[in-house]
Amino acid sequence: DRAQNPNPPPQELKGMYDSHVRDACALVRFMSWIERQVVDEGKEITEVELDEMLTGKLRAELPRFIEPSFPTIAGAGPNGAIIHYRASGEDCGVVGPGTVLLLDSGGQYHDGTTDCTRTMVFGKDAERLVPLEVRETFTRVLQGNIRLDRCCFPEGTPGCVLDVLAREELWRAGQDYAHGTGHGVGAALNVHEGPQSISPRFNNKQALLPGMILSNEPGFYEPSKFGIRIENLLVVEQADGLESAATGKKFLRFKKLTQVPICKALIVKELLRQDEIDWLDQYHASILAQLAPALHGSERAWLEAACAPL
Repeated sequence: DRAQNPNPPPQELKGMYDSHVRDACALVRFMSWIERQVVDEGKEITEVELDEMLTGKLRAELPRFIEPSFPTIAGAGPNGAIIHYRASGEDCGVVGPGTVLLLDSGGQYHDGTTDCTRTMVFGKDAERLVPLEVRETFTRVLQGNIRLDRCCFPEGTPGCVLDVLAREELWRAGQDYAHGTGHGVGAALNVHEGPQSISPRFNNKQALLPGMILSNEPGFYEPSKFGIRIENLLVVEQADGLESAATGKKFLRFKKLTQVPICKALIVKELLRQDEIDWLDQYHASILAQLAPALHGSERAWLEAACAPL
């Protein structure tokens, strides 16, 4: 129970970091494969084929892999607006140039548990192929993810207090999402774990404690049109050197576990502040440094392009 024993042993956190790097390599190989199929070879890929490639091949080949941490959600186009969508062979969407794909997936490993959502598009002319409304909404969702990721908060703070950070830019545009922003995640345990959460449920007063792992997953869903979600896993840690002189409370912050590039083709750069651009560039530089040694050829080239400064 994280509420009683929040500080995980060092080997538990190391396993989570290690498994996230391996899992990220599989996702980069996967996105590189989609790029080659859709852009270079002009093919369309069904949602079922996406799951078969990611889960049945790329993740299955990884060391210490056990099984998916939950059923993959691969929603192409309007299917991305269905929050808990499941593709079936009889009636599933396809990904081609300009298709906005929402992919929520994860792996269960002997040393860790992953859960990552990326919304992405493939093609050489995303600005023409993807409506401005979709790209502006993606950018607002990204801003919410960044603001929650960067926040510092005093010890004793419950997750419900932080939820507004992920929604503020969406609210300014009259947009919102009907799910929580963050759920607890176990290390090589359940992908949904309590008692910690980040959501508007103000009855959950559980304070966020060092060592707790949570998701950061703002989104937006326009029924029958498109869905957007960007999800990273975060671990709560001490913010060294920060302590309130007024209250004597120390401060906490988040550290990212997920190391997967964010789709730059869906970003409206003019909507971002410079500090948000800096956050994205620094995140991508960190991803490149961690993943590049394990990737080669076209996969490494794809990663380098995906992680180039905005």
